[in-house]
Amino acid sequence: MKKLSVVARAALLAMSVSLSPLVAQAQNITTVNGKPVPQSRFDALLQQATRQGQPRTPELEAQVRDEVVLREMFLQEAVRRGLSTKKEYLDQIELARQGILIRELFVDYQKKNPVTDAEIEAEYKKVVAEAGGNEYRARHILVEKEEEAKDLIAKIKGGAKFEDLAKKHSKDPGSGKEGGDLDWANPNSYVPEFSAALLKLKKGEMTQEPVKSQFGYHIIKLEDTREAKPPKLEDVRPQIQQSLNQKRLADFRDEIKAKSKTTYKFQAGN
Repeated sequence: MKKLSVVARAALLAMSVSLSPLVAQAQNITTVNGKPVPQSRFDALLQQATRQGQPRTPELEAQVRDEVVLREMFLQEAVRRGLSTKKEYLDQIELARQGILIRELFVDYQKKNPVTDAEIEAEYKKVVAEAGGNEYRARHILVEKEEEAKDLIAKIKGGAKFEDLAKKHSKDPGSGKEGGDLDWANPNSYVPEFSAALLKLKKGEMTQEPVKSQFGYHIIKLEDTREAKPPKLEDVRPQIQQSLNQKRLADFRDEIKAKSKTTYKFQAGN
């Protein structure tokens, strides 16, 4: 193979030097007041938009490109006015940095510790077991005072319709307008006092005395019972997965907190 002459080497060198600005320019969107606006900013902002659920389209790309260039213009003006050295700005930057880094910590952990199908199925079996037995369809009237509840019980015994009194007097905004109807539910979904009273009733029966709970005084009527039918796995898979993810992240948070050394005393619940 022949060696390149001095002239040829010089020509190649000159060509590479002349092409280097073009290569650098290809990595930039444009320049603003002589300062390059790098393509990497566009890529990062576009990725952020698509991660939030926006589909990548030519229109979105154009909007992001416009935004990147506008930001550079505004950024340069802010720096020119000396805002980049102000304490308020630097404090906000530090808080933003902390927030982003902490978010990435939990995102990274979640990616490396995904909820498995086996875990979802195991949790589903627990849900099915808890939902076993019977479901109850009940009505109730909720009032603030015991005497008012006793008066309503007397009226129902005297022939007044439970549904009509519930619509007129019940303080439960959800069921009151439906005549006190609570739809089908597992007794365990109610507060203990309500659940205990409900389980003592037979179909068509009503509590003979007001049932006191943290919400007030209840008059309860059992409409019907049926065998509980658990939901299908595929119908509740997203909810179970989300719940397991939240628990896993909470455990990770508690693990970091437990192994960190500090004399600080957290407030209750933190």
